[in-house]
Amino acid sequence: MTREPPTILLAAGGTGGHLFPAYALAEELGRRGFAVDLVTDMRGDRYGTGFPARSVYQLPAATPGSKRNPIALARASFTLARGILKAHKLLRSVKPAAVVGFGGYPTIPPLVAARMLGVPSIIHEQNAVLGRANRVLAKHAAAVATSFRKTKFLEGALAEKARFTGNPVRGVVIEAAKTPYPPLNQNGPIHLLVFGGSQGARFFSEAVPPALATLPLSVRQRLKLVQQAREEDVAAVKAETAAAGIDAEIATFFKNLPQIMADSHVVIARAGASSVAELAVIGRPSILVPLPHSLDSDQLANATNLAESGGSWCIEQRDLTPLRLATELGRLFDSPDTLSRAAASAKAQGQASSVGLLADLVGDVIGRRRGADGGTS
Repeated sequence: MTREPPTILLAAGGTGGHLFPAYALAEELGRRGFAVDLVTDMRGDRYGTGFPARSVYQLPAATPGSKRNPIALARASFTLARGILKAHKLLRSVKPAAVVGFGGYPTIPPLVAARMLGVPSIIHEQNAVLGRANRVLAKHAAAVATSFRKTKFLEGALAEKARFTGNPVRGVVIEAAKTPYPPLNQNGPIHLLVFGGSQGARFFSEAVPPALATLPLSVRQRLKLVQQAREEDVAAVKAETAAAGIDAEIATFFKNLPQIMADSHVVIARAGASSVAELAVIGRPSILVPLPHSLDSDQLANATNLAESGGSWCIEQRDLTPLRLATELGRLFDSPDTLSRAAASAKAQGQASSVGLLADLVGDVIGRRRGADGGTS
């Protein structure tokens, strides 16, 4: 009689920072013969990735608001409670060998249900700061996988559960990383990529075009710009870059973003965990502008880590005027050697093996559980 492969249930919210490492792990677990299911919130997959799971389930979830708004807090609590009940029913049906959560409040219902049913859980933290939902869930997790060797708020008994795996990246990123850094020829085209992650980065739409417009004409004529913009900003960004004589491709989303990144000389981006991980694995110099007012300044911590390695330059949004950006870009475009060194430094921080390490951890947790059960699944 053929034995069914163990099922691993992945829990991730609908943002790229949560979905992309979950996607990478799903790919690797599939290669290792596991069945993989995904549970997410009602946003679903907004990235057109075709998540590599046997089944995708959606559960209601909510982010608790401020305690100063008791009505909103009560609504969020009710939604989470409803999600836990539905997750309990789902886990009884799916019977996963383990549940792996990738942070965010949408992971609370399935991981709480896992604890209620005695199913081992693993948490993966993408940022250099342990997220608030993960702080709640880590106490009862079998293991906490980290993307950075030092993770803020991971201390005491929680630190004993930690295993450094790095932040997994998808197969398309590993493939793009095979492209060598294209040295900047002082008379050749300059490939510049600007993207803001799932937040859309209206700031970049407002700051980048006027910054580029102040560059010398000889530089603008060499620019090949690819920039992400919100739908309502696309027309304005196209008009401004065209008026400046810049060859630009402006869109709301680029499905082949990893390869575009690999073809770039410089990248301007937010400092979300997945963006930083992909920049490092591919090895591209970047100007990172952390999202201001993010909880616990997690993006600032992510950007600082890469900047300290010499692979990027971290500039906080409050300090990045169009004039400052134009000055920084002009300096980098005039120094191809600086860009090449930064590309090499970024790549030295890349962890292409992260997905294998995380899959190993899943196997270890399942193995410990089977051992505790006397070899049963």
